[in-house]
Amino acid sequence: MQQPSAPSSAPSFDERLTAPRSWWLIAGLVGLSGALIMFPLGTVPTLAGLIAAAALAAVGVSSYGSARIRVVAGSLVAGDARIPVSALGAPEALDAEEARAWRTFKADPRAFMVMRSYVPTAVRVEVTDPADPTPYVYLSTREPEALVAALESARTAA
Repeated sequence: MQQPSAPSSAPSFDERLTAPRSWWLIAGLVGLSGALIMFPLGTVPTLAGLIAAAALAAVGVSSYGSARIRVVAGSLVAGDARIPVSALGAPEALDAEEARAWRTFKADPRAFMVMRSYVPTAVRVEVTDPADPTPYVYLSTREPEALVAALESARTAA
C-alpha cells in the first residue's frame, strides 16, 4: 500500500543571481590598487593593502551577488521577502526590452524589486492581497519561463 506523500519543502525553483566574472576581475584590480597605494610605505604595507582591498572588494561583489529567488513550500522567497503564492496574481515573463521598461519608466516606487542590472530578463507578478500596498513584485532572473512555471505550479497546488 502506498502512503500519501506529504507536501515537499524542496524548492521547485532556486536561482542565485551571482555577479558576472568580470566583477571578480575588477575586485582583483581593486586589490592591486590597494597595493599600489601602499607601495611607497614598503613591502609589508603593500601586501597588507593588496589583501585588505581585495578582500573588501570580494566581500562587496559576493554580497551583491548573493541574492536568491526561490519558490518553496507555497511561497515565493526573493531576497529578504517571503510572499505566499496565494497573495500573488499571474506571473508574467519579461524579455530584455520589456524588463528594461519595467525597471525604468514603467516602474512603480511601491513595487518590491530584486533587480540586477547584469540580468536582462525578469518576471513580474501582481500582488493581489488587498492589505498589501505593493502593486507588484519584479524579479530579475536568467530563467523567466522556469520561474513562471514554478509559480503557476505552486498556485495551483495551494
